[in-house]
Amino acid sequence: MANKLKARLDAGKANLCGWLAIPSGFSAEVMAQCGWDAVTVDMQHGVQDYQSMVQCFQAMDKYPITPLVRVPWNEPGIIGKALDGGAWGIICPMVNNAAEAKALADACLYPPLGKRSNGPIRAGAYGTDTPYQRIANGEILIIPMIETQDGIDNIDEILSVPGISGIYIGPSDMGLSLGLIPTLDREEPLILGIYEKLLASCKKHGKFAGLHNGSASYAARMIKMGFQLCTIANDSGLMAKAAREAVGQARKEAGDAAA
Repeated sequence: MANKLKARLDAGKANLCGWLAIPSGFSAEVMAQCGWDAVTVDMQHGVQDYQSMVQCFQAMDKYPITPLVRVPWNEPGIIGKALDGGAWGIICPMVNNAAEAKALADACLYPPLGKRSNGPIRAGAYGTDTPYQRIANGEILIIPMIETQDGIDNIDEILSVPGISGIYIGPSDMGLSLGLIPTLDREEPLILGIYEKLLASCKKHGKFAGLHNGSASYAARMIKMGFQLCTIANDSGLMAKAAREAVGQARKEAGDAAA
């Protein structure tokens, strides 16, 4: 029942993360076969709800990936339900200071370390000699998103909160908060400098840094920079990109007949 992604992160390895916006067990099953180290169900901006999250987890169970959830907000009710439903890690948006990071950790951890309520309806349903509640606090990944100037300014305090595993950067919201356009794969010297600052803080505190990327080449570049958890687009974006390329290639090769 160990968290394979956590073990890889603790060993200093880089990891690729799939991202599920589509509320479909079949889509999740397809993504889980593609070689990702983790797959995240996006309940914030994806078209996912709690029931579709459970269906995605059920579809992915037989594959060697770690299921994560990006929750809609830093709210203990949905965080607890996502964990009870089988998530091995929580990515939480818009964490700006130590108090918000502490609230996130409290929602993810059982007493005495936190305030999570007992009731792991799916997470604890698998046959094992070790009860889920005995290992959960040591295995759950607690990952605040750094997306604002406040989060950047308070990074050392956030990473000092007991239970916080690492951070995950949202480039679009970070850009918006700094007066820039919302986009992935950023090249602004200001943003790249912020990435370096955040990576240095993570290294100082012995934590990992994750980043959402728009392309495989940018993700590879960010891994070389020091990011350990790199997402590439999402399922709907990858599907649309492949479809556009297939249609474009067919029309180009067919010429006037397909115009």
